[in-house]
Amino acid sequence: MNLLHSNDRPGAYPDSWYAATASPLPPFPELRGETRADVCVIGAGYTGLTAALHLAKAGYDVVLLEAQRVGFGASGRNGGQVGSGQRLEQDALERSQGKDDARLLWQIAEDAKAEVQLLIRDHGIDCAYKPGVAHADWHAGDVGAAHAYAEKLARDYGYDQIEPLDRDKIGALIGSDVFHGGTLDRGAGHLHPLRYALGLARAAAEAGVRIFERSEVHSLTSGDTPSVQTRHGMATCNQIVLAANGYHGHLVSQVANKVMPINNFIVATEPLGKRADEILAQDIAVADSKFVVNYWRLSEDRRLLFGGGESYGYKFPKDIAGLVRKPMLAIYPQLADAKITHAWGGTLAITMSRMPYFGHPMPNVFSAAGYSGHGVAMASLAGRIIAETIAGHSERFDVMARVALPNFPGGAGFRSPILALAMTWYSLRDRIGI
Repeated sequence: MNLLHSNDRPGAYPDSWYAATASPLPPFPELRGETRADVCVIGAGYTGLTAALHLAKAGYDVVLLEAQRVGFGASGRNGGQVGSGQRLEQDALERSQGKDDARLLWQIAEDAKAEVQLLIRDHGIDCAYKPGVAHADWHAGDVGAAHAYAEKLARDYGYDQIEPLDRDKIGALIGSDVFHGGTLDRGAGHLHPLRYALGLARAAAEAGVRIFERSEVHSLTSGDTPSVQTRHGMATCNQIVLAANGYHGHLVSQVANKVMPINNFIVATEPLGKRADEILAQDIAVADSKFVVNYWRLSEDRRLLFGGGESYGYKFPKDIAGLVRKPMLAIYPQLADAKITHAWGGTLAITMSRMPYFGHPMPNVFSAAGYSGHGVAMASLAGRIIAETIAGHSERFDVMARVALPNFPGGAGFRSPILALAMTWYSLRDRIGI
């Protein structure tokens, strides 16, 4: 199943608060007929947009194909958090990759955060970037580990931006008494994800990238003369960048076997006015310690943007607001009377290990995907890393590609039932506190 067609209106952004507060770019044309380029990029999310931008700035002739609109997928509807580190903590990476590669992976993650701010600055992107992301622990036993990890990052990696929080401090910061402690990372941040994506698209177009919307790729060929086929057109090229993430479908089986789409959901409340100060004392973002993570922050107009809830299939539930309101009220029961003005879903992609997939699945085809909820920063850097690799500098790509990623059991065809079983199990663990 390709989720491009499962939950959204063709060629339309979802009815999200992000879409309501962004100015869309004029539609780009559909690809019709044959064209030629040095590089063809598939997918206009953060990975595809930044790959196309950096390649064009390096002098390559680039065609960018998007099945819907630029920033249509997870890049335009996520929680907006620009987190530190990789999706796995450094302890786990040191065990699996060795200390040398773990250190390189940490630096790449630091580069990713810096890349976001560099892109915003260099291209004048108005996406309301703000520093600060808190981690909130539901269980007392997790607090010590969170504080110890902050100490490790300061001691072993020179990262001193994380403040440990006890129960009183996190309660004062977050306005809820359900958490036992946590941390506040001043080196992380949050932004308006759709305005950021649209800013990247504008920059790419200004750099000479030929962007085509409503141009879903149905097939591709690799080898000496790679090509991609859409409904009404074909592009031949020297290199292909596959950046479709959760909307990859079955284009390339080597990617589909390692990267699984999964849906997530967000609501926006009505503007909370002065009540917003009781929800978050500072303009930060928050993510909690549940496996099926809850995450939230305040919007520029003082709404609560809250993400959470799990879905056991690829179709969005009929009542997204009801689904997300439940975990929201478990943290903020004082918002029981707050109206939900927007509720939307989106499709991201995960891997078995939760580390992103960087691969060279076919001759002259490069791909990065499966950011597992940690993609705003890493996907932004992934495009630059792929562009570097095409230009002959593959050092960072090779570090990411050395992280072993197992296939999903049963391959792409069995991912949906496996997803249902896994989500049921982890949701149960969250509820009973394992």
